[in-house]
Amino acid sequence: MQSCFPNMSYAFRLKFLFILPFLLVLFVSCGQQSNKNEENNEKASTSDSRSAKGKVVVMDSVFIISYVRSVPEFKEHEKLVRLFYRDRGFKLAWFKNGELVPQANKFKEVISKADQEGLNPDNYKLKNFDQMYKAYVETKDEATQTKLQQELDIALTASYFHYGTDFYKGMVNPRKVSSIDWKVKKNKIKLNKALQTILKERESKYPYYEFAPLHPEYDRLRTALKKYRDLQQFGEWPKVEEVKKLKPNDVSPQVAVLRKRLLMEYEPQKAKTLNGQNDTLYDANLEVLVKKFQELNGLKADGVIGPATVKLLNIPLDDRIDQLIINMERWRWIPKKFEDKYIFVNIPRYTMHVIENGKEVLTMKVIVGKSMHSTPVFSDKLEYVVFSPYWNVPNSIVENEIKPNMLKNPNFLASQNMEIVSGQGKNVKQVSPSSIDWNSVTAKNFKLLIRQKPGPKNALGPVKFLFPNEYNVYLHGTPFENLFNQDQRGFSHGCIRLEDPASLAEYLLKDRPEWDPEAIQQAMATGEEQWVTLKAKVPVYIVYFTSWVDNTGNVHFYQDLYNHDEDLKKEYFG
Repeated sequence: MQSCFPNMSYAFRLKFLFILPFLLVLFVSCGQQSNKNEENNEKASTSDSRSAKGKVVVMDSVFIISYVRSVPEFKEHEKLVRLFYRDRGFKLAWFKNGELVPQANKFKEVISKADQEGLNPDNYKLKNFDQMYKAYVETKDEATQTKLQQELDIALTASYFHYGTDFYKGMVNPRKVSSIDWKVKKNKIKLNKALQTILKERESKYPYYEFAPLHPEYDRLRTALKKYRDLQQFGEWPKVEEVKKLKPNDVSPQVAVLRKRLLMEYEPQKAKTLNGQNDTLYDANLEVLVKKFQELNGLKADGVIGPATVKLLNIPLDDRIDQLIINMERWRWIPKKFEDKYIFVNIPRYTMHVIENGKEVLTMKVIVGKSMHSTPVFSDKLEYVVFSPYWNVPNSIVENEIKPNMLKNPNFLASQNMEIVSGQGKNVKQVSPSSIDWNSVTAKNFKLLIRQKPGPKNALGPVKFLFPNEYNVYLHGTPFENLFNQDQRGFSHGCIRLEDPASLAEYLLKDRPEWDPEAIQQAMATGEEQWVTLKAKVPVYIVYFTSWVDNTGNVHFYQDLYNHDEDLKKEYFG
């Protein structure tokens, strides 16, 4: 008879036959245990996924996908829906013991008030949840009831992802719209995990469970949005006629209109009781309102009314509301959490803030790019502090500014403490300006380097702060300190000039004992370039917010320096 084990020795076959019964017992035992484990897992995963009659409801992935694809707005979030249900073993999410969990009613309330977020509630009412639930409860047929329950569960999940994407990530994807300048680090929120938090299936340090925003700055803008919408009940602001100059103690027929306009924004109840008769004196009370308006709108708060102030006074209330909404949208693009230490530059506000552990530890005025040389909106990490830096002149400036000056004055470079060099590092060689055919110089064909030597005239001032990036933009000082006295400070070629660069250097090097304030001052004055590498990189966010609410609730509006607001409005409001 042919053996079942033709390749085994006789002795090995005897041993195998001896241990075979034990292997069979072990296999059966493990199988039984595995079946028990699977049964226990199924009970655990479906304990809350029951129909009204108490039967366990587990959905089929094909059914989920089919339902999601039946609604165009849901289809956009198919991947999230599939991931969410796959992670939970395809059990129901919004039901417990056959009834909707309280979070379902909370979610319905949230989307009904989406206008408070600058969103349209109708965009998220794609299914009538109350009607669907009523049909589920009243249906007698068990199979139909189960199907209705599953559909309602999926509809709630897909609706949350539809709303949550707009609320937490933004209605507009700035990286997909070429006209929107925004390359700040992405918000990488995982909405499937957020929904688990809402349903109390996981813990999170973020307030997803309350359907709440992630940043207090957004929350303050939302409060401001309600305030300015409430102002609409008092009607549109009156138009202030243009005046060349109106100052305290002047008498003018414009005073009555001016007073009403400002009271309507800051003290609307008083505006209702105004009697405009004989109101022509620009008194102390009006001066207080004017200075407040100027300060909150980025103007010098001197109380003097001129064309710039009148122009901002006449911006319609509806436009201010839209401005608040699109700046709320920008906060949805910001990462859900900032680092423990970071630098925050708001271009329209012309300010830099250093934040550590949630508190502002340093702030100063900045100068940003002029409209034709706009400062880009992006984020990166600061790595180096460079004392007494050279300024390497960009080729665009060589063609547009250096060239015409050299054609007029061959000694222009020398007068600006500039030199022309070739090579790099130890191989740098000076090139005589007279050897250059300046008539033929262009940004593309100029292969040499023009640089400004360290010193009092250096355009970068005594120190620069580098975070290597594709834009060749960085923070630095400036010899033109008087420009910080201007209200609107768009003067640079794109880089960001600091009002007090020494203070930033002291802050960044505070963990280096050898770099005390005296050493920093000395390094800035030596005239020899010196690089210092930070022990830890510091994130830098260069952003663009044209409305801001401070900690006291005052609403600030800033001018749309680069017309970024207009570009975003077209996408957001269609």
